[in-house]
Amino acid sequence: MAKISKRVRAVREGVDPTKLYGLDEALTLLKEKATAKFDETVEVALNLGVDPRHADQMVRGVCQLPNGSGRTVRVAVFARGAKADEALAAGADVVGAEDLLATVQGGTIEFDRCIATPDMMPLVGRLGKVLGPRGLMPNPKVGTVTMDVKGAVEAAKGGAVEFRVEKAGIIHAGIGKVSFPADKLAENIRAFADAVVRAKPTGAKGTYVQRIAVSSTMGPGLKIEPGTVLSAG
Repeated sequence: MAKISKRVRAVREGVDPTKLYGLDEALTLLKEKATAKFDETVEVALNLGVDPRHADQMVRGVCQLPNGSGRTVRVAVFARGAKADEALAAGADVVGAEDLLATVQGGTIEFDRCIATPDMMPLVGRLGKVLGPRGLMPNPKVGTVTMDVKGAVEAAKGGAVEFRVEKAGIIHAGIGKVSFPADKLAENIRAFADAVVRAKPTGAKGTYVQRIAVSSTMGPGLKIEPGTVLSAG
């Protein structure tokens, strides 16, 4: 049997793995247990009553976190001419067309979000097998295929979080850092949960949001009472 370290024992102490915590109580405890030497990321996970193998039960979308994510997001934009200039002015880290295509095909992917103007999609489509598995493929449903390049870049830099349900029916995302005030983390979690609820697919039956949990990078997972997160109605 694996030996449990002192740090792990200390982190688990006082945490009830069977309890449903109120969101505010959970975040207070989470911050207390964040003892790593770096600013840990706070993650939220939602178990949904969907089977994403069915097209009418796929859940995906984007949420603009009201207090940002605390991450430095590197943004790449596929665009030409005036739109390329607009992307650079908005703060995009990498902008290009065929040259950017060649860079990505060569194995260099130095960005966390990829945006494209609609006319560039035939070019970007060649990168489906590279960008798709990484969750980087531009998609109009989440606002990353758009002529509003400036708005898309600013949203990505300002804390827009994309989400997509996994095979097991789980959606998770980093929604801030443990250094954030607890009320700001709570605002971000509620905004994210509301975005997932708004993205409820037509094929979802029964209870949509079944379980919610929060955790930090090196901390324990805490189960949350859904009613303290979800908006009434």
